[in-house]
Amino acid sequence: MSKVEEKLFENRYRVDEGRPHIAIISADVCEGKCTAKQCTYCCPAACYAIENGRVVLTTDGCLECGTCRVICDDHFNIEWSYPRGGFGILYKFG
Repeated sequence: MSKVEEKLFENRYRVDEGRPHIAIISADVCEGKCTAKQCTYCCPAACYAIENGRVVLTTDGCLECGTCRVICDDHFNIEWSYPRGGFGILYKFG
């Protein structure tokens, strides 16, 4: 395991079942208009992946950094908000 992965493993994530705080607005935009698929390699928590040629999103473990929202500025295809209180990333310091 690399140093970054070790540090990320120390964080905890409390899943808000059925209420993801990030969503891909249109899978068709990812498939048709976005050729770089930069979200799949820019997300530090690896929440985005390509499966069967489509971009899929798994919000569990999201660092809430907003990288995906910024990197998708050409297509504005990410709906992003902070999780409800008590859910989401729980950073461990020290």
